[in-house]
Amino acid sequence: MIAVITGDIINSQQTDTEVWITRLKNLLESWGSTPQTWEIYRGDEFQLKCNIDEVFLRFLAIKSLIKSQENLDVRIAIGIGEENFLSEKITESNGTAYVNSGRLLDDIKNDGHTVAIKTSNDSLDRDLNILLKWSSKDFDNWTMATSEIIHEMILNKDITQEDLAKRFAISQSSVSQRLKRANYDLIVETNLYFRKKISEL
Repeated sequence: MIAVITGDIINSQQTDTEVWITRLKNLLESWGSTPQTWEIYRGDEFQLKCNIDEVFLRFLAIKSLIKSQENLDVRIAIGIGEENFLSEKITESNGTAYVNSGRLLDDIKNDGHTVAIKTSNDSLDRDLNILLKWSSKDFDNWTMATSEIIHEMILNKDITQEDLAKRFAISQSSVSQRLKRANYDLIVETNLYFRKKISEL
């Protein structure tokens, strides 16, 4: 089983494409090569495949990166399933992971949510999607400053609050407050819960 993330940038037409697309490409490149592992297409849509135990933090790394840009957000559909056909281009590969992710993105565009997950287990989907709806009330309201801190914490597990304070030229107490406001400890717990539930599929 693999995870496929399909997403699109919200408000992409109202901002400088070069800034966000360069940062997004750099992030995706740190996880694999294009076009087999990831691809950006139609201007503001993208697809990425990864291991199932990495998917929650990959989603949050992308979310925090995009939210750190003014007026931008991202819609993300997470599909968990098989990969039955592997092409040189991810957008031409196939299997239930790809189908689940692609169809789900269309659904969440219509229902107004910014993230959802689809697996082969309807009961698990219900549980995880309720969790994502609740947690998105936090994620969707991250400020640019909070998003920057969260992004660094996700990508650099060993980074300290002192390191972050130096990087962003703020006090260590400001870093602590931003992490508290973002419920970072709860994010760590939620990731562990996601990994456990998906591993049981």
